[in-house]
Amino acid sequence: MTLVTTEWLKNNLSKVKIFDASWHMPNANRNNHKEYLDKHIPGAMFWDLDEHSDKDSPFPHMLPNSDYWTRMLWSFGITNDDHIIVYDFSAVHSSCRLWFSLKYFGHQKVSVLNGGMKKWLKENRPTSNETNKDIGKFSYIDKINTKNKYKVIENLDWIKKKEQIDKNIKTNLFTLVDARSRERFEGKVEEPRPNLKKGCIPGSRNIPFQYCIESETNTFKRKSELIKIFKENDIDYLKPNVFMCGSGVTACVLGLAYFLITDKNAVIYDGSFAEWGKK
Repeated sequence: MTLVTTEWLKNNLSKVKIFDASWHMPNANRNNHKEYLDKHIPGAMFWDLDEHSDKDSPFPHMLPNSDYWTRMLWSFGITNDDHIIVYDFSAVHSSCRLWFSLKYFGHQKVSVLNGGMKKWLKENRPTSNETNKDIGKFSYIDKINTKNKYKVIENLDWIKKKEQIDKNIKTNLFTLVDARSRERFEGKVEEPRPNLKKGCIPGSRNIPFQYCIESETNTFKRKSELIKIFKENDIDYLKPNVFMCGSGVTACVLGLAYFLITDKNAVIYDGSFAEWGKK
């Protein structure tokens, strides 16, 4: 189950592990952690994208190494057999980034709550403000049973690096699909991050990630509609595609849409325009 409904989750709250992976663009003037503390789906643990990205990288939101990822999941009490549900209360559907990251590091049972917190609240489903303050801290590892230690299997070929992107401009071995807005892709507006060029990577195509989402329900569009969106934007989903955006977050929205269409794992340019577009 790649997507689960709000009804399914309500009926299975005690059988899954839940992450609130909300993240907001800096100009959104929203505090993801404060919103989580105010209310979240019962049992959900807060997962901070900025905190759990590679802090040694000059680029935002790059995947950490497998050792960090292993210890991080231990700190949340996660085992390899857990069915993890991820959701967000974010306009950029940041839960898709955690979905991709968990899959990238080999977790088998990962689902995204279709419609997220927005749909959950609209349907007046239960919320909580209870938290375990120790969960998610590395010091917590000492207190939990690590007998069944988490094992990572890293899918290295699911990530492209800048040199591969540069080479592809000449070889066209895959189609690079950009999830940023049309205005940013066409260079009509400045990038939200400083010291970046305007425009796009030569030869890339564009599907603004919002195209994949039903605005009223906040859910992913049906498979037939997603196929139509890919075709209308001149992208052959049967051929190799690599997804990118500003910093690797909304690229995973397209990655999930691609998975829903093809049942094939997405490939992401992790550095995205934050790396490639640097002046």
